[in-house]
Amino acid sequence: MELSRHISADAGRPELDNVLIETLEPPRPPRRKRSWRKRIVRGLAVLLLVLIVLIGYLAVTAPLSKSLQPVAPPEITLLAADGTPIARNGAVIAEPVKIAQLPPHVVHAFLAIEDRRFYTHWGLDPRGIARAALSNLTGGSTQGGSTITQQLAKFTFLTAERSLTRKAREMLIAFWLEAWLTKDEILERYLSNAYFGDNTYGIRAASLHYFHRRPERLTIGQAALLAGLMKAPSRLAPTNNLDLSRKRMRVVLKSMADAGYLTPAEARSVSAPRLDVRSRAELPTGTYFADWALPQARQIEAAGYAGPTYRTTLDSRLQAAAHRAIRQAGAGTQVALVAMRRNGEVVAMVGGRDYSKSAFNRVTQARRQPGSTFKLFVYLAALKAGMEPQDTISNAPIESGSYKPQNAGGAYSTTITLEDAFARSSNVAAVRLFNRVGDEAVIDIARRLGVTSPLPKGDPSLALGTATMTLLELTAAYAGVAANSFPVVPRAFPLPEAGWFDWLLDGKRSLSSHDHKAIESMLRAAVNRGTGRAAMLQAPNFGKTGTSQENRDALFVGYSGDFVVGVWVGRDDNTPLAGVSGGTVPARIWRDFMRVALGERSAPPPRPAADPQGPVQPLDVPDLEDIPVGGESRIRIEDGQAVLSTAIDGVPLDVRLDSEGLRVEPAPAPPTAPRSSVPSPPGP
Repeated sequence: MELSRHISADAGRPELDNVLIETLEPPRPPRRKRSWRKRIVRGLAVLLLVLIVLIGYLAVTAPLSKSLQPVAPPEITLLAADGTPIARNGAVIAEPVKIAQLPPHVVHAFLAIEDRRFYTHWGLDPRGIARAALSNLTGGSTQGGSTITQQLAKFTFLTAERSLTRKAREMLIAFWLEAWLTKDEILERYLSNAYFGDNTYGIRAASLHYFHRRPERLTIGQAALLAGLMKAPSRLAPTNNLDLSRKRMRVVLKSMADAGYLTPAEARSVSAPRLDVRSRAELPTGTYFADWALPQARQIEAAGYAGPTYRTTLDSRLQAAAHRAIRQAGAGTQVALVAMRRNGEVVAMVGGRDYSKSAFNRVTQARRQPGSTFKLFVYLAALKAGMEPQDTISNAPIESGSYKPQNAGGAYSTTITLEDAFARSSNVAAVRLFNRVGDEAVIDIARRLGVTSPLPKGDPSLALGTATMTLLELTAAYAGVAANSFPVVPRAFPLPEAGWFDWLLDGKRSLSSHDHKAIESMLRAAVNRGTGRAAMLQAPNFGKTGTSQENRDALFVGYSGDFVVGVWVGRDDNTPLAGVSGGTVPARIWRDFMRVALGERSAPPPRPAADPQGPVQPLDVPDLEDIPVGGESRIRIEDGQAVLSTAIDGVPLDVRLDSEGLRVEPAPAPPTAPRSSVPSPPGP
């Protein structure tokens, strides 16, 4: 405190002249202290702002709910329409565990080997980091130093990238988890999501997989073996390297003793557990259909349906019929077949001769020239323009212009009706018709029927199918004509039942009844008296052949009853086929498949009721029926076993050889083929 002195000289009060007055002035704070306080306040404000931003950032990029979700897509099983398992895909995942329900030695095994100070640190363990760094620098065993919380942050929220940025994010998320979750909750999420090898995630799935035992009943040895897998799950998996996994188990038991959870004698007395891996966990056999259907199943799963099994539209009986039918394709060629209902539900799909040798799906992935099957769109455009099947067009050779296509076999005439031109697959008539209606009209009708592949404008060769597309989209376009409702979207799962007003919003289009009747008369003529005669059935059927330049692709696409089927034969290297056209091998394959689908030819007896939890049935490998056994005998697969069907004195018998020995049983009676309610077609 300071005194302020001054002399008062008030003229109004002379008695105060020369009086010394002392007053008190407030103390002035030191400048240095005031500036430091401001800096501290500002620093705290900045830290608070950074904390708020960090919390918001973590809430968006690392939501706590994500640590409860599986770190890999869970396993799903695809079933055929009859319930037969056809594929399994995804990680083996089970329900999360609760720490309170686990035996203490299960928790102790993981804490001892992974993070002994888990219950005392805040997500980071400085001592563990220092120990790991010292061991790595001095040439000892490589150690990570990550806590259980950091490991949970890493495999739940982050990628496998190795960088300082990722490590910093890992530490931030570890602090975040520690701040918002209890220690038991962190440990539960860690144990429920960690990878244990063999495509298995979580301790429940792992204990069931390796020991066929719930984690609540694990022994000390079993718990120690599972905890030991954390170092290198794939390499240490007991199904891959049992001796190495047992050596690692001993390391875990010693760590449990060092941490005081066991005495050294108890640790030494623990025997190695016996594995109990059931066949249910074996990896599945893939199929062409399954590869195509699985992404659709994942979309259904993402939409909120979390069931482990998904029933598809695949018909096991028709899939087997498709494999029998494609045997006609000659050696050195590939073949593809897809069958769907008029609404797009796929009931059979063969993407090649043998999935085990080539998983490339020639139904959905191969883009080949459709040849004359593309003429469907040209003639539909002509009908839409007002032309009739009995209208005529020149069938003479094209002499002018840069593009001069030729008819197969040199068959020409002065004129030809549109129906006959379609049935005989006249190239010159198709190109003249294409030029008359215009490329835009042809491309427009193809787009309306669901073709999405590039279709070049201004190219008259488009009329003959020179633009490439998949067999699946071509067959779906024919399905749109069959149903007279398009576009048809191919589906691997049943079409949901339509509501009262869905037809107003589905965006479907249709042909006029006149145009639909006209195009069906042309498709019928192609089978009855045209290039597709080899595909003729008892029931009315409609279709079109297709052969690309130099016989590189041969196709037949058509429909009968409720089934629409496309067949392609060719070579993967695009070399020509000797003597094969759309009206030969593809038409015969189509016919043989359709005979079974429509009941005109009996199929093998149905299998017993399928078990959805049973082993996967390999539908896309050569049938055992390919093995010649003589006479009327044949071999089939039933419940994963080979069964010989034969007959003795006219009595059908099944011969089985399994764990119970050799058994001979009466064979089930084959189903009676249903009669067609459609009158037989006129002759060719």
